[in-house]
Amino acid sequence: MNLDFSSEIPIYIQIAQSIEDGILNGIFKEDEVIPSTTEISVKFKINPATVAKGFNLLVDEGIIYKRRGVGMFVSSGSKGKLVQKRRDNFYSSYIISLIEEARKLNISTEDIIEMIKKGE
Repeated sequence: MNLDFSSEIPIYIQIAQSIEDGILNGIFKEDEVIPSTTEISVKFKINPATVAKGFNLLVDEGIIYKRRGVGMFVSSGSKGKLVQKRRDNFYSSYIISLIEEARKLNISTEDIIEMIKKGE
């Protein structure tokens, strides 16, 4: 997990995104424990409430769940939920701005496709 304290993205959101990335990359598997609030807050020297706020975002989305006195765990089906969430956001986050910039530069759809193929 990496946190960028100079980023405009709030730390609690970076924490949630890092946990999501860990789930998508297979670091955290379904029904396995994730690092505790204390572990993360000590490691990065941040307030435990900040970590808890990031965790709460994921709890609200059903990505992780809490076992009282044991810790936070990855929910069943969370990887699929995250893939769908990120696919849904991909168009608005990347494709729209790509198309807008391509229009400004007079780059054709075919040229964009060719550029993408080069990057594979």
